[in-house]
Amino acid sequence: MSANYDVVIVGGGIAGLSLASALAGKCSVALVEAEQTLAYHASARSARQLIPSYGPPAVQELTHRTLELIAAQDAARPAPVLSPRSFMLIGDEATVKEQSSGHMRPITHAEALELCPALAPDSFSAAGLDTGSFACNAPLLLEDHRRHAEANGVDIITGARVHSAQRLGSGWQLGAGQEGFQAAVVVNAAGAWADELAVLSGVEKVQLQPYRRTAAIVDVEHPLPESSPMVAAADDSFYFRRDGGQVLISPSEHEPSGPEDAQPHPGDIERLVARLNTLTTLGIRGVRQAWTGLRTEAADGVPVVGFDAEAPGFFWLAGQGGYGFQTSSGIAEVAAGLILAGQGTSSAAGGNTAPGPASRTAEALAATRWSIRR
Repeated sequence: MSANYDVVIVGGGIAGLSLASALAGKCSVALVEAEQTLAYHASARSARQLIPSYGPPAVQELTHRTLELIAAQDAARPAPVLSPRSFMLIGDEATVKEQSSGHMRPITHAEALELCPALAPDSFSAAGLDTGSFACNAPLLLEDHRRHAEANGVDIITGARVHSAQRLGSGWQLGAGQEGFQAAVVVNAAGAWADELAVLSGVEKVQLQPYRRTAAIVDVEHPLPESSPMVAAADDSFYFRRDGGQVLISPSEHEPSGPEDAQPHPGDIERLVARLNTLTTLGIRGVRQAWTGLRTEAADGVPVVGFDAEAPGFFWLAGQGGYGFQTSSGIAEVAAGLILAGQGTSSAAGGNTAPGPASRTAEALAATRWSIRR
């Protein structure tokens, strides 16, 4: 026998959890996750930095709304999810200018060295700074979404990989793990597996592509000051930031991959360590841990959010790429409004015409893609 819900969300990363939290108490919701734990893949392997100047215009608008929503919730938390941490871009003048947005201001070479004294003076010639950037306590945000969702009636089932999905009458029937589900709406928040879930459901793929991104926590002889910004190369060849007494580093690779439990390639971190030991005075001594996550993107780099025009009740919540945490709350607000409106439930968050931040984020997505394939 299948359990009946208004909405079944497939995927327990930041996308699925934030939507479950936004829908909680407004309709009946189940969230199913293939792994034994929530947020096992990309959401557990993020850089934990929210950068308003990062990404295309739609992503930047979604980031601003996400920051507003999280900041409002932080006011009631004993410990905040957000803490200020600037983001600095370095490189040659042309590349820094090309990669900067309206949220980033140019700074002098001397100012950059003052902000991050670990940089070798001859390792860059230009810099830009985004002072509206924040460090994100990703585990706390994920846990808050989970706790709020469950406290308001969302059923969360882990270790339940979807093995069957079909349109049945006016809704959907799914098999996941040992469980069966019926729902009016299926939300595809399956990350790197989103296109695979579509195929399983008899829905046309939208050509999402997962990309590898590796990072590591390293020990250093000279720890970065607490006030240090996150530093990234304008040519997207590395970034690093303080991580307590250690430093998080990444080669910022953008290598296509299939959907998998990605692992670091031998030599990637070692080569970056050697390079950073010439570009900085960090004095990297060893690698504590290393990991690789998958950033899944659409061809235009804009998150895929909305009902599939050719598959009634199939809702895409995918393609958030490297922007997952920084767009999650803004996207969940819009997605919840669309889903609740589809269920005949009024919701100010989802109105296309109502003024306010939610409609701005909806418009940001609509500029590129509103109803999938319409």
